[in-house]
Amino acid sequence: MHGANGKARTRSVPALVQAGRSSTYLLGTLMTATVTLVAAPLLWVPSLAAPWAERHRRRAGALLGRPVEPRPRSVRRDLGWLVTQVATGMPAGLFALLCLGNLLLVLGITVGWRAFPASDPPRLPLLGVHIDSWALALTIGPAQFLLLAALATVALPPLARVHARCCLAVLTPTHAERLAARVGELTRTRTDVLQAHGAELRRIERDLHDGTQARLVAIAMRLAVAGEILPQDPDAAAALVRQTRAEAEEAMTELRSVIRTIYPPVLADQGLAGALRTLATRAGVPTRIGVGELGEVPAAVEAVAYFAVTEALANIARHSRATEAAVRVARDGALLSVEITDDGTGGADASRGSGLDGIRRRAAALDGTMGISSPPGGPTTVTVELPCA
Repeated sequence: MHGANGKARTRSVPALVQAGRSSTYLLGTLMTATVTLVAAPLLWVPSLAAPWAERHRRRAGALLGRPVEPRPRSVRRDLGWLVTQVATGMPAGLFALLCLGNLLLVLGITVGWRAFPASDPPRLPLLGVHIDSWALALTIGPAQFLLLAALATVALPPLARVHARCCLAVLTPTHAERLAARVGELTRTRTDVLQAHGAELRRIERDLHDGTQARLVAIAMRLAVAGEILPQDPDAAAALVRQTRAEAEEAMTELRSVIRTIYPPVLADQGLAGALRTLATRAGVPTRIGVGELGEVPAAVEAVAYFAVTEALANIARHSRATEAAVRVARDGALLSVEITDDGTGGADASRGSGLDGIRRRAAALDGTMGISSPPGGPTTVTVELPCA
């Protein structure tokens, strides 16, 4: 499908434009093949070979009009591509250089033949004709130029496409390699989910043990004391009952707080859009909410999106020194996208084990992704993408 689309787009481009793009591609290939050959000892290091190969994979995809999807890193393929680039890119690039160089040479001879000594007139390449008069310069010269231009127009585009396809073929992983990378990714995700789940259970247990359970024990003790002193001192018993009632209300409040961290009731009552608008009213900075048409969203996806926005807004209030924030939620087919931005100082980094890493773990649990852009000085944009299928 991609190949057919790429061919259709290629046919729609004028031949001269194709030749120009192909010439640029092949000359660039010659340069990079030369760099690859000269710097082979350095590029043989996998950490350097991978970005070098990825750059040229994207060049090849752009020439063919194909989208270049992310791929699992393969040291064997990256190093194999270095050899392929030198073996195929060098001759292909030299052929393009020869064609274009001769075009310039013919043009220079046609215009400046009089600058050469009469005893040694310049000779055109290919035809081998000496130019020693304007008659020859204005007839044989243009003919030679058109011949070389036709050769370049006919030969360079297919040569560039062949090299680009070769580049993609070497660097594109097989189905088995993609499957192995996917299994590895799912294994890491499963480990993260289990760790996050265990941490969440421990947090809930601490909240219940240290908060609600302690209050319930205190309530039980007060009620027992009130029952014992009721016959002798009804007023004191009544005071204890009043204190116990207040304690019970506080215990209920704490219990509701714990429940909200499991699945916020506001999601069930108001849906994701309403829950986010309610959340914005409690945010530490002024926050604009924009929610598109979402359709039916699974409860687990809603919960992850809600908690992601909650954590992001909390980070903004605590660390960013922002004056405003914005949340945008949209759905594109089976993908729910949540974008949180702020105008703060930037410098946010999920690798430091902050709440941003928690967002990443929650998203990964649903096979989703989290991206962050936070240059020093801001702004910061956190993007969470969650599959809804």
